[in-house]
Amino acid sequence: MTTTDDAATALFTELTGHAPAGVWSAPGRVNLIGEHTDYNDGFVLPFAIPHRTVAAVGPRDDRRIRVASTFADEPVEVALDELAELFPTPTGEAPAVPEWAAYPLGVAWALRQAEGASDAVITGTGLDIAIASDVPVGAGLSSSAAIEGATASALNELWEAGLERTALARVGRRAENEAVGAPTGIMDQMASMLGEPDAAIFLDCRSLDANLVQVGIAEAGLAILVMDTRVKHAHSTGGYGERRAACERGAAIMGVPSLRDVSVDDLPRAEELMDDVTFRRVRHVVTENQRVLDTVRVLREEGARAIGDLLVASHASMRDDFEISVPELDTAVEAALAAGAIGARMTGGGFGGAAIALIEQDAVQQVTDAVNAAFAASSFTAPVIFTVTPSAGAHRDA
Repeated sequence: MTTTDDAATALFTELTGHAPAGVWSAPGRVNLIGEHTDYNDGFVLPFAIPHRTVAAVGPRDDRRIRVASTFADEPVEVALDELAELFPTPTGEAPAVPEWAAYPLGVAWALRQAEGASDAVITGTGLDIAIASDVPVGAGLSSSAAIEGATASALNELWEAGLERTALARVGRRAENEAVGAPTGIMDQMASMLGEPDAAIFLDCRSLDANLVQVGIAEAGLAILVMDTRVKHAHSTGGYGERRAACERGAAIMGVPSLRDVSVDDLPRAEELMDDVTFRRVRHVVTENQRVLDTVRVLREEGARAIGDLLVASHASMRDDFEISVPELDTAVEAALAAGAIGARMTGGGFGGAAIALIEQDAVQQVTDAVNAAFAASSFTAPVIFTVTPSAGAHRDA
């Protein structure tokens, strides 16, 4: 049991007066490369991180579901049959419950409607759910998918839904898209559900085929540094949706179902047909898909030390073509590279959040000091900097 498990269990006991039936957890994720490609049916290469969200869960003898969290003052309680009235959230509107509660309640709603779920989910008991987490919120490390993965894993077992991990990832994505109103793809949920130690997940977001790619970070004498800028972002706000709309517009102009069907060789034609902004959004997605494929190949053929240039090119594309970076992210990347990082890029949806740097194991303090100094020189809020390793996905803890 971890400290976060203990916190969730203590909250559950305080809420109910008894111990939970079980404790489940799911990790956040770092995306090694492949940003904003997931909802374009493209390729991504994330890995699960050690930071996890924990759900302590137990049945109750009525048809109600109550969720509580260590980061909220009051629990939220609704009848199971009211979930269908709460969700989906109308486009452009805030959820009918506090946003933090919309994630676990949205999972319950989506699971009760999931294709392939057993009939037992409809007759399942009410539940109390207590949530604790050490995944940084708003850092682009998918604290939301961690909540969804922990909740879905618990409900899948307690309600005897019988769903496998990919199906639970779909449940999490539906909760995020339709209950919370965040137009994200499925990368985060798949990473949180399928993560394995020392491996990234090479995911085809169209077919949902997932293959593990050994990254060999420690074996190569390297480390992955996360630099959380502490600039909070929110996927449900306008910038993310505008980027997604531009991608859909670009695909329509090219006459294809999604930008997955546009190749690098098609970009000259795309430039002739599109306005400048739409073209640059399209160019990012198309070239980022190719960078994911190249990164997988290079990892397998040459190892982690050879992917630095791909990480740097990815950041430049997000900064210049997709325009989702912010000065703090650019500063973190530039300072890390100047201090000797092999490669660096922002990670996550953008508009804030975190950047990552691939560095020598013995250079952690050197790069950390350089990034802190660069932030201080720019009068930015001090970043939070820590290392991560590819880790296990969702599971029952106790």
